[in-house]
Formats: sequence, structure tokens, C-alpha cells
Amino acid sequence: MYAIFETGGKQYKASKGDIVYVEKLDGEPGKLVSFDALVVADGDDIRIGTPIVEGAKVRAKIVEHGKGKKVVIFKYKAKDNYRKKQGHRQPFTKIRITSIGVGKDKEAAEE
Repeated sequence: MYAIFETGGKQYKASKGDIVYVEKLDGEPGKLVSFDALVVADGDDIRIGTPIVEGAKVRAKIVEHGKGKKVVIFKYKAKDNYRKKQGHRQPFTKIRITSIGVGKDKEAAEE
């Protein structure tokens, strides 16, 4: 079973137990978070939301916060003696998917 969910303006595909790096979320490590599912697939059964699947939630636990690798931005203009070097490290949150619940079925919510 897998689900596609959205956070931070990006979409992620995840299954139970997966580790996913998402845009930085508020919350301390160990806190539980949940996301609405856009698509849920279980074998041949695929549910596509308009825009979300009704009653489907992706639950995850925050593992840690961090920063990505440095990206170097170098601006240069020929013949103008203009050079500007700048670096950037994008913050992220590492989450572990604990369950994908579909509908109001208690058993499905705990899977």
C-alpha cells in the first residue's frame, strides 16, 4: 500500500515505514503529524482524490530537523567587474511514515 501526499508545495509518494525528507515542519522530534492523501493505492485498488481522498490520512513521526547540502550561487557579469558568491542550505524535516489510514475503518487507520 502506498499514498501520495502533499506538504510544502511538493508531492511525495510513501509507504508504511518509509523515511521521507520534506520541507521544514513545525514541531519537535518525536511529534506525530498527519497529511491528507491525494492518491491511495492498495494492489489493484487505486483511489484518486478530487483533490484529496475522503477520510484518507498519512500519519508520520518527526525524526529530526536538519539542513541540506550547500548550494553555491555565483553571479557574474562580463566586463563589469561584478562577481557575487552566495551559499544556501535548505532546511528539511526527516519523517518516518507510521501508517496510511483510509476511511473511518478503525482497522485501516492503524495499518
